[in-house]
Amino acid sequence: MTETTKTDPEAVDFTFELSDREISFDLDEELYALDAVYGAAYLFIDRAYVYLARPADKKVRIRLRTKSKTATPDELEELAGEFANELLNSQLRLRIGRATATLREQYMAKAFFGEQQSSTISELLAELDAEELAEDPLEVAVPWDKKDDAAVEEGKQDG
Repeated sequence: MTETTKTDPEAVDFTFELSDREISFDLDEELYALDAVYGAAYLFIDRAYVYLARPADKKVRIRLRTKSKTATPDELEELAGEFANELLNSQLRLRIGRATATLREQYMAKAFFGEQQSSTISELLAELDAEELAEDPLEVAVPWDKKDDAAVEEGKQDG
């Protein structure tokens, strides 16, 4: 394995190891949450085999092995750079998700358990019940014993 460090003065220190079809580097968990690492790794499983290890406390080693049969060192560096970019993206999504969690929960609670919605549903159900009671084509709304009393009363009035 060859250890390589970029010497560009404007670049962030990014040390990695290259070997045949493989690049590996360590990340600090104080900078990147483990969930962000998993999120970035998941997006790379179609292009590379992703191996994660813990070489030390609060460190995660990422090893990317290309699925293609050949890979140049430049292609491996590009793969690592893309992984680093996706890692930043995943970390930002986690931060935004945590920052807005309370707001999302409030909106969901209001949508599911809001008082206005409950009263609207109750009003609609009452309206449906009233319509159903008003229409009685089979004459089932009146109990059978009341129907007989009503028929007797009707017969007395006719006769």
